Amino acid sequence: MSLPPGFLDELRNRLSLSQVVGRKVMWDTRKSNQGKGDMWAPCPFHQEKSASFHVDDRKGYYYCFGCHAKGDAISFVRETENVGFMEAVEILAREAGMPLPKRDPQAQQKADRRSQLAEVMDMAVQFYRLQLKRGGAEAARGYLDRRGLKPETLDRFEIGFAPEGWQNLWDHLRGKGVEEGLILGAGLARASTKGKQPYDVFRNRIMYPIRDPRGRCIAFGGRAMDPNDNAKYLNSPETELFDKGHNLYNQGPAREAAGKGNPLIVAEGYMDVIALSEAGFGATVAPLGTAITDNQLHLLWRIASEPVIALDGDTAGLRAAMRVIDLALPLLEAGKSLRFALMPEGKDPDDLIRAEGPAAMQALLDAAIPMVDLLWRRETEGQVYDSPERKAALDKALREKIKLIRDPSIRAHYGEAIKEMRWNLFRPNRRAAFVPGQGGGRQPWRGKDGPAVNPGTKFSILAAADDAVQNRVREAVILATLVRQPELIAEFDYEIDRLDCADPDYALLRDKLLDLSHHGQLGDLENRLAEILGPGVLENIFALPHVAIAPSVRRQGDVETARMTVSEEFAKLQAEKGLSAEIAEAEEELIGLADEAVTWRLQQAAETRNRAVRSEQEDNAQYEIGKNGARIDRSEREALDRVLGNISFTKRSR
Repeated sequence: MSLPPGFLDELRNRLSLSQVVGRKVMWDTRKSNQGKGDMWAPCPFHQEKSASFHVDDRKGYYYCFGCHAKGDAISFVRETENVGFMEAVEILAREAGMPLPKRDPQAQQKADRRSQLAEVMDMAVQFYRLQLKRGGAEAARGYLDRRGLKPETLDRFEIGFAPEGWQNLWDHLRGKGVEEGLILGAGLARASTKGKQPYDVFRNRIMYPIRDPRGRCIAFGGRAMDPNDNAKYLNSPETELFDKGHNLYNQGPAREAAGKGNPLIVAEGYMDVIALSEAGFGATVAPLGTAITDNQLHLLWRIASEPVIALDGDTAGLRAAMRVIDLALPLLEAGKSLRFALMPEGKDPDDLIRAEGPAAMQALLDAAIPMVDLLWRRETEGQVYDSPERKAALDKALREKIKLIRDPSIRAHYGEAIKEMRWNLFRPNRRAAFVPGQGGGRQPWRGKDGPAVNPGTKFSILAAADDAVQNRVREAVILATLVRQPELIAEFDYEIDRLDCADPDYALLRDKLLDLSHHGQLGDLENRLAEILGPGVLENIFALPHVAIAPSVRRQGDVETARMTVSEEFAKLQAEKGLSAEIAEAEEELIGLADEAVTWRLQQAAETRNRAVRSEQEDNAQYEIGKNGARIDRSEREALDRVLGNISFTKRSR
């Protein structure tokens, strides 16, 4: 409906914003100056104890210095009453005594019908409340008494009873002159498919009225008294008044309580809401017979920036909580999230309060966990990550979830939080970082029964200078490639963490790469590393001939080439390490009885190492460094042949 020019200005001029706002807040008398229209209060839009919500009565505007909510009287009513623009104007116009312009006939007719339906619903509320006090409701009263509901609680929540019989409410309303179409339109009765009179929707059920934020009864929830009833809980069908995905049970009182600083709690059912409210947790709501919808999430965030989801502690409740996570991830905004209070297994809030009192519930609310923690728990609980494939599957699942977050800042912070938890899961006892003067800060890689390097043994291949040089070259290529392609660090972090760097500078660079990646500080990486390590470390690595000519270093931005190079270099180092382990173990066995099994194991390890070397020869031929590669390969084979010859000689001698 269009409004005549000047109508809104006149409406704002007639109203005192402080009076409109004053219905929802408690003014800070020490900070406010009523004479100047300068009013302060705790913000009704987010939970706080200090008075950061400012109303300038003379200008007709409000502003919160905490959550930055701002607007005029119309926007305040829209946000606090959860109504549309025209409904907010109607509310304020009635308060100001201003008649609204006439609507077009169709809009007026629709508004009149909604008002009539609301009146019929209130008549039904009174009928059900009366029935609860009569003889046919003895079992219902006994149930409510066992649940600990006092008479004043029944009155506060207007709990009633729908008696057995097909047409009790129908006959009552028709006797009051209510039109049949209004009874059907309110969702209180259904038309018969057998040509008979319509019949009541609710029969032999405890009745819970559902009101909108303005206090109008728009629907009912009914709990069956017959244990054999197909539906334990039944809600009104959707009508012109009621859209179950756009409303919450106890929304109006909960919003008022949240405005006074109480945490907003989302429970599962009517009785949970009532029990929590009676225990002092007045800002409690519940979805209406369905899983929480995106519209309901937005309603929750209008009331509080961080509602606490407190669903039942059974399997169904946990599944519902997990569904909320998937629903909420794309909707997250700065300052708007969810926390989760995990109920004890098999208990709901009502059970917990009756068994252990409000203090137990408060303890759970105080321990409510952020949504990112529950997401991590869902993806990891009961899983064993003892292989690279399982770890990769976890990484993929978490990446897919984080991608759902639209806000780039929140997405980045979720990535940091997940990275932190992943770090702790995969490296609970990570070894210390490099300390100057103490080498790489890591113990030498050990074989099954002892260190891989034993300087006193005459059979050790790792003691050969060529091997040490070649391993250092491989480490340098890996580290230099990662510096140029830092996005690969997270992908290879497990292998990087196990990289044994004999060179202290390499060890320090390795640890700094992991730490910076872990803390999400990979931007402008080369300059950052130069500041931390000094310019000489990177310059020395990039000046090495093998590093300088490596395509993975020269072709900055070629991620696939870099990924392939890092993967191959790690494979070669691992093959070398496997051979070293077998030789170290063989040295111990040669002190006793050497047998053919020792020789066989060495041959197998050598073949594995040689396959890696042959692969490297092919790579070196491609990049024109074949001569250097061949020289190293021959020396390694000669050293291995010497060991195998000594083993055979030792066996024949014995």
